[in-house]
Amino acid sequence: MSDAGTSELSGRTVLVALAHPDDEALACGGTVARLVDGGARVVLVCASRGEMGSISDQDLLADRDLASVRCDELQASARVLGAQEVEQLGHDDGSLRWADALDDELRELLARYKPDAVITFDADGLYWHPDHIGMHERVTAAVTALDDETPALYYVSMPEGAMRALVDAAHLRGGAHDGGGLWGINPDAFGVHAPAPTLRIDVAPWVDRKLAAIRCHRTQLGPGSPFAWLDPDAASRWLGVELYRRAPSRRASTCNLLESLGERMSG
Repeated sequence: MSDAGTSELSGRTVLVALAHPDDEALACGGTVARLVDGGARVVLVCASRGEMGSISDQDLLADRDLASVRCDELQASARVLGAQEVEQLGHDDGSLRWADALDDELRELLARYKPDAVITFDADGLYWHPDHIGMHERVTAAVTALDDETPALYYVSMPEGAMRALVDAAHLRGGAHDGGGLWGINPDAFGVHAPAPTLRIDVAPWVDRKLAAIRCHRTQLGPGSPFAWLDPDAASRWLGVELYRRAPSRRASTCNLLESLGERMSG
């Protein structure tokens, strides 16, 4: 699909640094697909292997451990979204706030890829997930420590109320109620404590790929998962907007990659 921001995106590199396999699809899958279609190079960085996640069906493991299966699911999701590079760092799931080795790894990745923009979680970690908050802290520190002009740093969050509406819409078609199909997470927790976003990106035309990428993570989607039950209209309505806050910088970058795709909001 063509995009109005293509000229701004062509030849640019965006590094997306998140915590677990499936974060890339759920948090910002529409933006990733839109960036790729506009000509950008997207590098997905996944800090952990997600071995503490759920297992929807033991048969999916086929005598393998969950971590290795989830790494394969991440690769499948990346192919759907079009991301050209995937860096899997392999830290223990649940440890990221204390995984000090991440600091050097993130600095090395920034030096190697020299991204024009970086995307990670905002301070709320989508729903106060400690690993997500740890990535917010460590990615922020790595970017702000750069000596040269820093890449534009964007924090992704979720629209307050969207996950509740999504779960309710899926429930009408057979999905589980409340957090029963959402890894036990209260759907009302998503986005409720997020700092005010400064950018709203319409990804409705890319929602089919976002949802397909989410569905690549089969081990995480049990029979009651809302993502297994969404119809196209509900998916477009509740997954079709992604929110970002641009981080302040003491060395202002001239890069406005995500701004070229979205609508500025008063933050």
